[in-house]
Amino acid sequence: MSEETPDSLIPYDEIVQEALRAVVGRVLGEIQASGSILPGEHHFYITFKTGAPGVSIPKHLTERFPDEMTIVLQNKFWDLEVDEQGFQVGLSFNQIPAKLQIPYSAITAFVDPAVDFGLQFQANMPDISPEPHDDAENDAPEQGASPLVTESEDGSNVVTVDFGRKK
Repeated sequence: MSEETPDSLIPYDEIVQEALRAVVGRVLGEIQASGSILPGEHHFYITFKTGAPGVSIPKHLTERFPDEMTIVLQNKFWDLEVDEQGFQVGLSFNQIPAKLQIPYSAITAFVDPAVDFGLQFQANMPDISPEPHDDAENDAPEQGASPLVTESEDGSNVVTVDFGRKK
């Protein structure tokens, strides 16, 4: 018997990534169906690759975030539209409204800090090193809103999918 793990002929990593991204779509779809009202203290931090195929964001955001950015869906968002491929949402950045179109395949993280839940994904893009960038600054949540997300010490309720590939 060999100690080396054989290469899989079944793309498990892609299947799992697709299934977990469907979780994001289902959650956003339920929010859309409820009139874009987030229940309780729920709110979402969604990180995505700005240069991924299908991403459509204003040029000034692409210039500021050439690799990746995080948006917050909490108090100030509108026109949430969800379909099988991704979602569109209106947000404002420095008081300037913007419409963003984001396919699920571009998402690298989805976090709901209200319940300590998070998903992390491998980016579906060619191997490129991320460039340093500023944090996203869509308009601040209203007074009394929850603090920014911080990673939990034990990683509870965070699902990270990272299948190693042989090169």
